[in-house]
Amino acid sequence: MKKIAIALMCMIMATGAAMAQKTFTFGPKVGVDYTHYWGKDVEHGGQFNYQAGLFFEYRMANKFAIAPELVFAAQGGKFDTNILGVTYKETDHVNYINVPVMLKYYVIPELSIDFGPQVGFNIYSKNTRELKAGSESFKETFDMKDNTKTVDFGLGLGLTYNIAKDVFVQGRYTMGMTDVFEHSNGKNGNAQIAIGYRF
Repeated sequence: MKKIAIALMCMIMATGAAMAQKTFTFGPKVGVDYTHYWGKDVEHGGQFNYQAGLFFEYRMANKFAIAPELVFAAQGGKFDTNILGVTYKETDHVNYINVPVMLKYYVIPELSIDFGPQVGFNIYSKNTRELKAGSESFKETFDMKDNTKTVDFGLGLGLTYNIAKDVFVQGRYTMGMTDVFEHSNGKNGNAQIAIGYRF
């Protein structure tokens, strides 16, 4: 009987220790992005944008965690050219609510490798075109909502480094896997650096 009681106590203690390792944290994150399009015959260049949102992390084991996020991201690309003194600039502003779900492997307690899928929901899509010739200029904006696909899928790969107990910095590149527009083969690309705070 004593052996059974001791065995049960050991099992309870082991279960408690295992559960103690499964921690849940969440908090805000903000960052800067360098967004662009990629794909066959894509001519658009990159531009700096921003992101802001929330992250949630569940530590499944000592080395592994899962971290879904809910992030607003300003994205898009631009194209500039100059022909015989005439400057033409075209800029896309394509904004999303992104939901990445990152699987994290902690190489050391302070550093994790992050990889996972992302789904984005388009909430804003406009194109601005500007023409300059000497002192003359012309600028107009077009709504591209009807030509922009509502859902965007991508894959992200990056690193998270805990610079303090509650503060981390994060670098990630997310490669879009689906076309942004209905009649174009351009896909989203997003290189990002962010900082976050854990509660």
